[in-house]
Amino acid sequence: MAGPTAAAAGEGAEIGTLAVLGAGAWGTALAQQAAASGRPVLLWCRREAQARALAEARVNADYLPDSPLADSIEPTAELARAASAGALLLAVPTQSLRGVAEALHPLVPAATPVVLCCKGLELASGLLPGEVLAEALPGRPALVLSGPSFARELAQGRPTAVTLAGDDPALAGRLAEALATRHFRPYLSSDPVGTQLGGALKNVIALACGIVDGMGLGENARAALVTRGLAEIVRLGRAKGAAAETFMGLSGLGDLTLSCAGPSSRNYAHGLAIGGGGAAPPALAVGVAAAAAALRLAATLGVDLPISQAVDAVVNRGADLGETIRALLDRPLRSERS
Repeated sequence: MAGPTAAAAGEGAEIGTLAVLGAGAWGTALAQQAAASGRPVLLWCRREAQARALAEARVNADYLPDSPLADSIEPTAELARAASAGALLLAVPTQSLRGVAEALHPLVPAATPVVLCCKGLELASGLLPGEVLAEALPGRPALVLSGPSFARELAQGRPTAVTLAGDDPALAGRLAEALATRHFRPYLSSDPVGTQLGGALKNVIALACGIVDGMGLGENARAALVTRGLAEIVRLGRAKGAAAETFMGLSGLGDLTLSCAGPSSRNYAHGLAIGGGGAAPPALAVGVAAAAAALRLAATLGVDLPISQAVDAVVNRGADLGETIRALLDRPLRSERS
């Protein structure tokens, strides 16, 4: 099941075998999509038992029970085998990215393209996934895949469009062609920083929207929150060197709209439970870590993030919901552009 060498892929040859690292819902859906594009796929599982179960059952019963694995998907727990593919799609959680990238370092040839498919900021450092990758797996051609994409719908073959961002347009184009099908459209971008920030910060705003709806504050309040949340994301993005227009695209406004629309979003559902006075779902929403990490990043850049600060105060510091909302509403009036 081996494809062309990684060196050949880096030189512009056909990419061949793809490896998706991470067998959760998103990783499994990406593997399904890669297989639908007509190429062999390695799906790396962290545990041997999970790889065996997927190979035997041909379905990821824990995450996508209604989407049988394509015949061309080979589950494996052998990291070296996954590292031999023509391109790697890293779909591991952001907080696990550094450890997986460090383990890949001695295994992945220098020319192998690596596509970051995780969203968020590293909690301990406030770094973007691309910055983590540059430290833990340096020198490899890196791209970012992000956008409005629920794993369940992607696995079912429903129409999905995403952003594929990187510094090398030719490489991004080859990977887009390797992944694209009639129902999956990667749009190219030259702004990986903005693409990553949009994917990270939308989780924080989705948490806030869930809280607002859980408290019954109304649709006006949610619309205002989404709009001001987007302004907050753009403000941080520009300070980080991203292009403002990136946040009007799929990885910005598109992903924000999807994540704030309702309880199909894990972050929204997490906030909805908090706002309603109940217990938060046991699966930790990535926006919880992203809120704290975003504030760390904002402090280094001198950027004010009032919504993220309020979310962090509630979900990470136990602040009173009512008092936090009042503090937001009592902020001084200002220009909409600020």
